[in-house]
Amino acid sequence: MAPTLFDIDAKPGDLIEIFGGIYHHWAVFIGGNEVVHLTPTTHRGGDLGELFTFLDSSTATVRRQKIWVVVGSNRFTVNNLLDDDYQPRDPGTIVSDAVKMVGEEHPYNIATYNSEHFVTELRYGKPESRQVQTAAVIGGVAAAGVAVAVVGAALFSALSKNKNKK
Repeated sequence: MAPTLFDIDAKPGDLIEIFGGIYHHWAVFIGGNEVVHLTPTTHRGGDLGELFTFLDSSTATVRRQKIWVVVGSNRFTVNNLLDDDYQPRDPGTIVSDAVKMVGEEHPYNIATYNSEHFVTELRYGKPESRQVQTAAVIGGVAAAGVAVAVVGAALFSALSKNKNKK
């Protein structure tokens, strides 16, 4: 059975995080079982886990839809993730601004302006994506690990060659 809105206690202006595999999609709850969200123009609906759709688009459309259409079979939660860092804007202003943007096309890039940037800009006036920041940190750590392994292998190889010369 799908969760109901009462399960998440959403209020107008709240951010909804939708768990769609590797990529989490974000929307702003506007009341009346509806959300406003930014979705890549190439996205034709269906599972939000279709990462290639999000990588393959340079534009996105602001849409107003019933929450169940957007969520589908994915898990979701209210996640006003930056409330401790920034003062949220007035809920009425968030909803009004979101509704005014419906139908607009925006530049889209999964790393620099995605659905999370869109909703955080509406709620806080600042476009941020914690999932992009987390991915960058993980990618940086992985790259550093590879670099250490390469340097270690080169040193081991050099030391082994020196031992063989003796």
